[in-house]
This record gives sequence, C-alpha cells and structure tokens, in this order.
Amino acid sequence: MYLKAYSTFEFTNVICTSMEESFSTFEYCYLKSVNRTYKYGSLKVKLLKLPIHKIKVNFALYQRLNGYKPFLYNVSVDACKFLLNQKSSPVTAFIFNLFAPYSNMNHRCPFDHDIIVDKVPYSYINYQLTKILPFPEGDYGFYSIWYADGIKRATVNVYGTLSYRNTRRIPK
Repeated sequence: MYLKAYSTFEFTNVICTSMEESFSTFEYCYLKSVNRTYKYGSLKVKLLKLPIHKIKVNFALYQRLNGYKPFLYNVSVDACKFLLNQKSSPVTAFIFNLFAPYSNMNHRCPFDHDIIVDKVPYSYINYQLTKILPFPEGDYGFYSIWYADGIKRATVNVYGTLSYRNTRRIPK
C-alpha cells in the first residue's frame, strides 16, 4: 500500500487598484463561489486613454511566513515584446498562462479596448499549480504592477491557499 495525497488551490482574496482614475478604472474585480465545486475570479479594466503601445508588468509571488515574503518569482517584462514571442520568457509564459485562456489579452500591442479576465475557474488554477508546476503547501500572494508609458497605472493582487489533504491508502 502507498499513500496518495490530493492538493487543492483556493483563491482567498483579490484586490485591484487603479493608480490614476483618468487613465483606467476597474469596472469589477471579484471572486465568486457559485457552488462547492464551481468558483471563479473575474476582472474588467476600463481603459480611458487609448491606444496603449507600451506596457510593462512586474509579477511577484510571495508566500506567507510571518507576513508575505518573496517566493520563487519576481519578474518584470515588456508585455508588448513578450506577446510577440511568448517563448522568450518561460517564467512569464507560465504566469501569463494562469489567466490567458480566460482573457482578451491574447494579441499584440497596441491595446485599444478594455481588458477582461473572465471567470477563471479555481479548478484551472489548481491544475496549473499542482500538476504543471507543483508548489509547496501554504498561503500565497501573487502581486502584479502594470505600467503604461513608463507610469505605474494599476495593481492586481491575488491571494490564495494551497493545501494537501484527502490522503488515502491505495492498495498496490
């Protein structure tokens, strides 16, 4: 016999902040629990000064250990260059693919429309963080800072918990 452990990721909070309301506003930014098995996160950024040609993003992952401490990744990327060649940065590609299938950001610059990340299911994030690139158990903060034309425009901070449970004995 051997033991089989199951891991689950669950969002705990999302905080979206616009640094300059004349440039962009968050129409919505929330987590929703439809039932026990279907939960998701969504956001919509209304861009007020279009088109946007220069976008830079800083992604940082933090783990909660007596406060949030840097963990594994802190990456800054020219988003326009990255969208031209996603193989140029595997770390950025992993982070981008956490939400890309549920977003309208899947094209090159310029951006001349609102940004939408629609109904990213917990199950999808759980698969990415436990099967594709396993993470240790704990509480995490995923911080992103979005720059346009070299000016800090918005932050999106997502918090979640990764836990291992439902261990059971499997006969050989």
